Amino acid sequence: MSILLQGLVVTRGTAVGRAVLFESGRIPVTHALIEAHQVETELARLHAARAAAVTELEHLRADIPAGAPVELAALLDVHLLLLQDDAMTDGVRRRITEQHNNAEWALVAELEEFTRRFDQMQDSYLRERKPDIEQVVERVLQQLQAGRRGAARSEAPAPQADEWPAILVAHDLSPADLLQLAKNRFAGFVIDAGGQASHTAIVARSLDLPAVLGARSASRLVRAGDLLVIDGNAGGVIVDPPAAVLSDYVARQRREVQQRQVLARLKKTPAVTLDGEAVELLANIEQPDDVAGALESGAAGIGLFRSEFLFMDAAAPEPDEERQYAFYARAVEALHGLPMTIRTVDLGADKTPAGSGVEPESNPALGVRGIRRSLLRPDVFLMQLRALLRAAALGPVRVLIPMVSHVQQIRQVRGLLARACGQLEASGRAHGPVKLGAMIEVPAAALALPLFQRAFDFLSIGTNDLIQYTLAVDRSEESVAGLYDPLHPAVLRLLASTIGACRQSKHEITVCGELAGDPDWTDLLLGMGLRSFSMNPARLLAVKQKIRQADCRQLERWVQRVLESDDPAAAVSAHLKHASVALRSAA
Repeated sequence: MSILLQGLVVTRGTAVGRAVLFESGRIPVTHALIEAHQVETELARLHAARAAAVTELEHLRADIPAGAPVELAALLDVHLLLLQDDAMTDGVRRRITEQHNNAEWALVAELEEFTRRFDQMQDSYLRERKPDIEQVVERVLQQLQAGRRGAARSEAPAPQADEWPAILVAHDLSPADLLQLAKNRFAGFVIDAGGQASHTAIVARSLDLPAVLGARSASRLVRAGDLLVIDGNAGGVIVDPPAAVLSDYVARQRREVQQRQVLARLKKTPAVTLDGEAVELLANIEQPDDVAGALESGAAGIGLFRSEFLFMDAAAPEPDEERQYAFYARAVEALHGLPMTIRTVDLGADKTPAGSGVEPESNPALGVRGIRRSLLRPDVFLMQLRALLRAAALGPVRVLIPMVSHVQQIRQVRGLLARACGQLEASGRAHGPVKLGAMIEVPAAALALPLFQRAFDFLSIGTNDLIQYTLAVDRSEESVAGLYDPLHPAVLRLLASTIGACRQSKHEITVCGELAGDPDWTDLLLGMGLRSFSMNPARLLAVKQKIRQADCRQLERWVQRVLESDDPAAAVSAHLKHASVALRSAA
């Protein structure tokens, strides 16, 4: 009998295959009181287990295969940092030393205390980090038991030879498990846990594999060997589908394979519309190593280099100037003269580095984040600006400022940039000129656009935050997620007026939020006048295909009708349906 499971859409696409179950879950732990003379022995066991877990992750980190997504290395680094952080282990030691608990029980008790704190956090991104703590503790527990009984760590199963490929089904996956997944080439995966901001979701998107997360009890309901269909477009999983349904999905999967082959042929073709409008396609990246993949996808440069990873990854809250310079310089040099846009550190709200000492805010999305945070620490901001200016001596660099909303912030940023230049000149260090840009991600910035056009060399629209702040909706908050509507008339009018005004004044403007990489939005953005898109490299070819099929003059007239419509979503849906039928007829 068929079963339909519903989860979250993470990566679009179809996968059909046999279920391979990965047993993951909390190791059972018993409580034992130890004698005073056993305390040192338990502390030594804890230290050895922690060191063994670090070694295990370091080996996995070193053995990452060529071609694996860079996110895997980054996530392993996060777990290494957590393992080496004394915040949790100090509490475990106290439970052993003062309460005479055995190491396993002390570790689990401390985990429960930590997870309670995570559950109380209002910030959804931080709540999504709870599984990282749990997975790190699980790894140490495994090492403790291995040391006591010689137990071996369970490995992710390898796919079995079959006419169907394998689909991994698990309750949850750690970065190390995902590394094993990448090695074994599963066709897709279904996970009980996880949300849109979870590490599993991040890696799923980077692998570009069909995946459904948040499927709740999938790992209990699915049996090994069951035939599964993953509908990544609807966030559904069909267990043992009827023959007719299976046939439809196999045909759909075949069309998707053919579509990917067509897209691959577009890598070297220009992004030019049918009526001759050239469009710039840029990539969003997080690390210097991402540049190679962006260029391989055909990107004409980097439209958004998020500098937060360096700060999140640092053992200290702020990496020093030399470390920052080396980080940016690697990325600039790897571009071989193509433009590099680096956003200054956008910490706060959903991203706070471990050990920063920052007090939690009651409403972090409206609190100290982005440039607000940087201007509170001008010494740290100057350090980043100097590193960016030095990297600009190696190639064209554009500096992008996040969350700008007030003229005072603009003046402060320009003053600090001039001061950083003066410091470098005084010390005789090589540096180059930079273009200065601002993110348009708060309605205030969009509504005060002339001020921003006069103050900045270029602008970049961050659609994720612009939609959130326009609608006062946190899309990761389940109770209001349905109100997060990119096609809301207010959102469309803000986008259209901002893009249109910049196009009319010939001011550089790019869209770098998620909408830029969604082919369903390509016609809308082109019709609004956008000629520069920045996105995840994996989405670049699909967007390029849409651009090459577009006629901007026709789209401008259509977008005007959409903006005047009482139901923009229906108008866009009808357009997409018509375009899909026309494309199939042409094929």
